[in-house]
Order: sequence, then C-alpha cells, then structure tokens
Amino acid sequence: MSRASRLLELMQVLRRHRSPVTAAYLAFETGVSVRSLYRDIASLQAQGATIAGEAGVGYVLRPGYTLPPLMFTAEELETLALGSRWVTQQGDDELSLAARNALAKVRSVLPRALLEDLDASSMLVPPSNAAPPGACDLASVRKAIRTERKLLLNYRDGEGRATSRKVWPFAVAFFTQMRLIAAWCEKRQGFRHFRADRVEKMEVCGERYPRRRQVLLREWRAEVVKIGDW
Repeated sequence: MSRASRLLELMQVLRRHRSPVTAAYLAFETGVSVRSLYRDIASLQAQGATIAGEAGVGYVLRPGYTLPPLMFTAEELETLALGSRWVTQQGDDELSLAARNALAKVRSVLPRALLEDLDASSMLVPPSNAAPPGACDLASVRKAIRTERKLLLNYRDGEGRATSRKVWPFAVAFFTQMRLIAAWCEKRQGFRHFRADRVEKMEVCGERYPRRRQVLLREWRAEVVKIGDW
C-alpha cells in the first residue's frame, strides 16, 4: 500500500471512532508499526487534520476536517450507486431527491476514471411496489424524530380496529412492502410498531418527548433483541 493510501485509510479508521483510539489499535488497523503510526499522525496533523491526542493516551479526529475524495474503491462506488438508487426507489419524495442530490455531489468531484466506473455500475434496483404510506407523511415523521416531537396517530390495526395513540417516534424502518414507525406508546406504556399505511390521520405535536431518541433507540434494541421480535 502506498503511503498516500495508508494515510487515507488512517483517516477512515479515525472517522469510525468518536472516542480516542490507541496508537496500537490504529497501527494494527492500518498494518504498520506503532512508530510509523506516530509519523503518519504527525503527517496528517501537518496537512491540517485536527487529530487530538498523544502517545499513550489515544487519538481522535475532531469534526470539521475532510480530505478531498482522492480515491474510491470499486466496491465503494458500487455501494454509493446501489444505495442512492435504492433510496430513490424506496424512499419518500424528500429522501428520493436527497439521494439524487448526494450522488450528484459525489459525481462532481470524482476524477474522470472513477466517474466512468460510477456511471457504469451494474448494481440495479427494481421499481418500487411498496405499500402506500396512507395519511402518514414520512418526511414529517423523520422531522419529528430529529426534533424529538410527539405524534398523534389515528391508527387502524390489522383486524380493522381503530385507535388513537400519542407516541414518541424514534425510528423508521423501510421494508420492501411497508414502512414501519418504531415509537414509545403512551397508551400502552411500551414500545410499539405502527405501519405507515394504516395511519389514517397524523399530527405532529409541539410537545417534545421527555427522553432522548438515542436513549429510546438503545433501549428498544435491547428489548426487541431480548424478546426476539426484531
């Protein structure tokens, strides 16, 4: 591996970690000695990378610095193309537009050779036949999740029973045939899953729910794994 490629790989490893990572671990991940790792860290810092830390403590990449996209592997380009095409087909209108815009930004900075590889990607996504979202505006649901706002739902279950729920949404699952909202339900005092196509009416409350969505997501993952429902 060339030194430029190694430095790029080191940046990628640092991006994956939010807390300090030891020099020994970084050296193992990039396949160099610890002494070489220290030199690579110094080189990146000299180029403007905001890497905080020191020998014996660990290193962390502070936000705000990115290297130019000098290189993508063939697999990475195929992943970008496939992911963008899937979201374009399966996402709501806002997500579909965002996916196209994101890929256009990537295309605008790629060298000609990599651009040709991206355009020639054979990773295809068939047309979507997902269930319609009913009265549920998924863009509004995603905004409610980001801002941690409660939702009022008029919902009809699989047996046709109507119910009204006030919920704390924290995730949306995009299955091929349905969209599922994961939320804490105040009425049931527990985690529940609501199919978007069964929502007959939805209102975003001005009221914030009292717990962070990251906490809810973590607790939900622990519970559904325990009971085997996910």
